Amino acid sequence: MTRPERPFWPQNAPAERESTQTASVPAGLTAQRLLADDFAPSLPKVFVKSPTGHPYIYRKRISRFDAALRPGGLASVCVERGNVFAYGLFNPRAEISVRLLCWGPERPDEAFWTEKLTDAVALRRDLLGLDTHTDAYRVLHSEGDGLSGIVVDRFGDVLSGEAFSLGMFQRGGDLLDRLNRILGTKAWILRPGPASFDQEAFDSEPLRSTDAPAAVTIQEYGTRFRVKFAEGHKTGFFCDQRENRRRLAGYCSGKTVLDLCCYTGGFAVQAKKLGKAADVTGIDLDEGPLQLARENANLNQVRVNFVQSDAFAYMRDMLRNGRQYDVVVLDPPKLIRTRDELEDGRRKHFDLNRLAMQLVRPGGLLLSCTCSGLLDDAEFFKLLHSASRQSGELLDTPPDAKARHASRTMQILEKSGAAPDHPVASNCPENEYLRAVWMRLH
Repeated sequence: MTRPERPFWPQNAPAERESTQTASVPAGLTAQRLLADDFAPSLPKVFVKSPTGHPYIYRKRISRFDAALRPGGLASVCVERGNVFAYGLFNPRAEISVRLLCWGPERPDEAFWTEKLTDAVALRRDLLGLDTHTDAYRVLHSEGDGLSGIVVDRFGDVLSGEAFSLGMFQRGGDLLDRLNRILGTKAWILRPGPASFDQEAFDSEPLRSTDAPAAVTIQEYGTRFRVKFAEGHKTGFFCDQRENRRRLAGYCSGKTVLDLCCYTGGFAVQAKKLGKAADVTGIDLDEGPLQLARENANLNQVRVNFVQSDAFAYMRDMLRNGRQYDVVVLDPPKLIRTRDELEDGRRKHFDLNRLAMQLVRPGGLLLSCTCSGLLDDAEFFKLLHSASRQSGELLDTPPDAKARHASRTMQILEKSGAAPDHPVASNCPENEYLRAVWMRLH
């Protein structure tokens, strides 16, 4: 049975996106535009079946839209035979076809954008006081700051933005220029999100202001880190783990520490520099980030042993050698991106944690993290509990039987998440993505 043609699609609107093998990005689609371009007297309309307070309007909820509305354009959102109830950025090629910016009859104007940006900066500077202990933090956190589809991190005098929606990418340069003026920063870089082509049908090379450097050095609680934008993952450095890195350092004095999936060495370097750990080892599969991790250790004049290896292979080697550590950090990359990957992602998380738990000395600490938002709290805790029941000493079993491990007692000391410069909107709670569980193992 073929899928019926969507009735709301005007004849001159862009066709539904083709597969990633055949689709192309129309010329001019990602051209930068000014926010002032949206201040025209009237706006095209999108009609939906019922109003919503959620910032996402999915394609299936749209009944029709004005033919004049182009991808990335600002739209009035109306209920059929009703009044405007919200305004948002429109992309007919995206499953999330409208990302709402504001609700009510008042459309976004100069005052709206100024208030959103100054309020976001005020949270970081006035309430959180981040400037007193770091010059690297998230300035704008998508739905959490009421601007769905873009995140912006500050790294010293440079703003690094990542746009997940076409509309925000088109306006990203102007937004970053405005943030520069508010913050006193000097340059910016803007790149599309890693799934922008599949999810929003656009792609682009990173955009830069004329004076944007290739790299900067930032500081976090006195520890310095090098951020290289051309090589960096996402916006360049994981600001979301800042407070967890500091908290972990408090457990590390005189201890042996293993940082699995260490990327550019954030946890490992802080464990040695702030935490005064006796011995620190960082493991990552990719040589590029590891080279930067070594630079970060040298920058702080600390000795950390960084090893290029697959985390599974390294842990199995250490277990064969009888090695254990006082403190183990497990912070893997995102293992579950879609619901189709849930089962495989759960299994990988389970296997990683079961091995990591075996490397923790009795009475030692495991910090286990996941940035897979689709793996909710209940599932993650259940997974950790199951892993602990199979992470003790190897039991005697018949030669032809599968190896079995004794259970270990796991005490959950605390649970944390992303640093508070990554707020979660009350009307979009599913965007809380980072989970960190602190465990003592016996």
